[in-house]
Amino acid sequence: MTDPSAVQHPDPGVTEIVITRSGSSSGSSPVPSPDPARRQDRAARAVAQWGQVRPEIDASPMLPLGRMSELVHRIRTFRLEPGYGEHGLNRGEFDVLATLRRSGVAQGLTPTALYGALMVSSGGMTNRIDRLERLGLVARRPHPDDRRGTLVALTPAGLALIDRLVDRHVAVQRAILAPLTPDEQDQLSALLGKLLDGLEPEG
Repeated sequence: MTDPSAVQHPDPGVTEIVITRSGSSSGSSPVPSPDPARRQDRAARAVAQWGQVRPEIDASPMLPLGRMSELVHRIRTFRLEPGYGEHGLNRGEFDVLATLRRSGVAQGLTPTALYGALMVSSGGMTNRIDRLERLGLVARRPHPDDRRGTLVALTPAGLALIDRLVDRHVAVQRAILAPLTPDEQDQLSALLGKLLDGLEPEG
């Protein structure tokens, strides 16, 4: 069980969240919670608060999972989505363009293949395709092997736009990971992959 508590750090702008496990009298390692002006560590704050009101609970899993959730939210909201928004797109529409581009299939993909790849409903995918078509970024074409089927393909304008957006997308991702060394990035990727492998299959 953990017993989180707040400890005053020598630097008045930093509070340390010290998490100790039951049965361990030494070896406690502080989890620094930096100045809120620099970073909001909501997960560390939540763990400390649970330690105060429910000290019998081992809340330590909240720390890494909460930080992952916070990272995903902040990266999407403040780093990635502004790039799509400048071109009038949301994340889902960017995903459609990116999926069509990385598929390498010039003639396009079926709507079924698209919503399967992006894990959205068929209705949600139809709405995305409709809007991208109105923007002139994708076009629907008859399927050459299925008279009742259609393919969705990038238009020249859509191809040019997604190539520009992906260049920026990758540059932003690289900047986000810059605080980690290449070895640390590899370790992080491996650990996240291990967590994914440990989850039950969807459906």
